Amino acid sequence: TWMIFWMRRTSHALKAQLQGRLDQALAMGTGALVLTAFLSVGREGLETAVIVWGTARSTGENTDPMIGVALGLATAVVLGYLFYAGAVRINLAKFFLWTGAGLVVVAAGVLAYGVHDLQEADFLPGLTDRAFDISDTIPPDSWYGTLLKGILNFQPDPTVLQVTVWLLYLVPVMALFFLLPKGRTKNPAPAPQETAATS
Repeated sequence: TWMIFWMRRTSHALKAQLQGRLDQALAMGTGALVLTAFLSVGREGLETAVIVWGTARSTGENTDPMIGVALGLATAVVLGYLFYAGAVRINLAKFFLWTGAGLVVVAAGVLAYGVHDLQEADFLPGLTDRAFDISDTIPPDSWYGTLLKGILNFQPDPTVLQVTVWLLYLVPVMALFFLLPKGRTKNPAPAPQETAATS
């Protein structure tokens, strides 16, 4: 949760900070910057390859997950090209504001999911007390049900305790997130300039 609030406080100043750090990195030499970018992208690519390989091994002859992986990779390539070409310009303050709000919802879902696991393990009561059941509208085995489950830990038949804990976390944290005052924008330090030689 503290990471989400940190994003909220620093989102408005992040662009200036990134530009300042980039200028400092370029002042050290383009080789270091290229190496850092290569290692970062390489690490993410290795993680993606491992996930894709595990998915391919687990699905057997079912090609649906692999089609999803291919579509995701194609989307990433298109977005990367658009960013590089400058066709997409993002307001980082708004981007991190709404991304942080989404993470609050995700965190609430993770907490509710943990409560359900504790109920299944008989550490908490109320496993059979359902708040509602919309399994007919959103089947858990449907593609959209799986998507909601994977992203938000959505459950079509949550218990009363799950919904209570979800609301007790989501409402106050979301309110604090949007009411949190913004930090002050600090101008990045100017790049060092060579002084002209005096005659």
